[in-house]
Amino acid sequence: MSVPDFDFVAAFYDPLARLVFGRTLVRAQQAALRHGLPPGAPRVLFIGGGTGRVLPDVLAFQGAAQVTYVEASAEMLRRAQDMFAQIAPGAAAQVTFIHGTEADLPPDAQFDAVAAFFLFDLFTEAELAALLDHLQRHAHAGTRWLVADFAPARRFWQHGLQWLMYRFFRRASGVTGRQLPDIAAALGQLGLQRQWQQHWADGLVEASVWE
Repeated sequence: MSVPDFDFVAAFYDPLARLVFGRTLVRAQQAALRHGLPPGAPRVLFIGGGTGRVLPDVLAFQGAAQVTYVEASAEMLRRAQDMFAQIAPGAAAQVTFIHGTEADLPPDAQFDAVAAFFLFDLFTEAELAALLDHLQRHAHAGTRWLVADFAPARRFWQHGLQWLMYRFFRRASGVTGRQLPDIAAALGQLGLQRQWQQHWADGLVEASVWE
């Protein structure tokens, strides 16, 4: 599976997201964490977390969580590590940073929650199915899947915006997908059921929890 390279856009990814969407993308991620993190001291896989904008929120909602943070972009990961070291220096032992993809997870690693925010939209249907199949090896029957991503466009402006985003990130980062995959159907193929859902931006942005 081809892995997009976000090193080039790392420096302006967050400002660009704020320019286009304001705080909507962050709110969606925070809502998924608030509604989906298991109680107690969950083992959380944060896959494709980018610059780590909401990483501190994981510990804000579940202070005893143990987080494995996986990011394929070295520059994105560096920014996430630097930010977390400044904001939560006392929680360093609770987060393990991995430069790589799902293939670089320890084979026996098991998680109580899988958080994937604005990741699944990057791939083709076949690539997404392969990614989810690999992630499922690290989940158990009670694992919660926390997802924040784009939803199918319903308005003219939404179609145009998604077209522009795919065109830009295909050129800038090598994103292979050319249109939004059916994320809900792919999760359903794993036997997961949606437990909670919320929309923003007239339905364009969606957060959900699956189990």
